[in-house]
Amino acid sequence: MHLQEVITIETDGQGLYQFTDRVMNFVRGCGASQGLVTLFVQHTSASVIIQENADPDVQADLNEFFARIVPEGMGWLRHTCEGPDDMPAHIKSALTATSVSIPLMNGHLVLGTWQGIYLFEHRTMPHRRNVVLHLGG
Repeated sequence: MHLQEVITIETDGQGLYQFTDRVMNFVRGCGASQGLVTLFVQHTSASVIIQENADPDVQADLNEFFARIVPEGMGWLRHTCEGPDDMPAHIKSALTATSVSIPLMNGHLVLGTWQGIYLFEHRTMPHRRNVVLHLGG
């Protein structure tokens, strides 16, 4: 069995946007009990990550860390036609992941107690991001 769905996540700028519930709803709707769920973001300036979902300071610290290691305004960048945040967003995306896979066991995503699924938006302006959900099992 292979099932797919594309979901859209509206962002309002840089940050982490949790969408664990939307993935769980997709899994429930599929009715599968075993398999592998793969998430793939169809963009080059955003990422998909699994991260702690209990303490919001984790998201704030991640944002701050990436802002420090890949700041806007690096004068040596060539790709600047889409604004000062564009190439740094591509670099941040390259340092993280454009896809993740999560096992499905007994109808549930095998996530740890404090794990959540996030879109990591790297651009400063709002965007509509598409994430492809694929269940194989």
